[in-house]
Amino acid sequence: MAGNVSEITDGNFDAEILKSKIPCLVDFWAPWCGPCKSIAPVLEELANEFAGKLRICKINVDDNPQTPTQYNVKGIPNLVFFKGGKVIEQIVGAVPKEQLVAAITRVL
Repeated sequence: MAGNVSEITDGNFDAEILKSKIPCLVDFWAPWCGPCKSIAPVLEELANEFAGKLRICKINVDDNPQTPTQYNVKGIPNLVFFKGGKVIEQIVGAVPKEQLVAAITRVL
């Protein structure tokens, strides 16, 4: 399933995201969040389009409260770009695919 969005947790966040060799886009989401559900298919598309260049992961804020607190995530969906273990860019809310592509291009 290479290129698809992977689910991460507080427990594996450091290993999966901060130590990743390629830039990562982390989607902070929750199952009850409507906009989170609407952006999910777009993230799947992007995961396939940018496979090998960008890793897209999602973390459920209800099940994993530690990481969102650490990154000051207040509203969801909250898309945070990490590169070399640091936050590069952050997008709050469900935004059009074009806006995500533009952000990914800047990060890469």
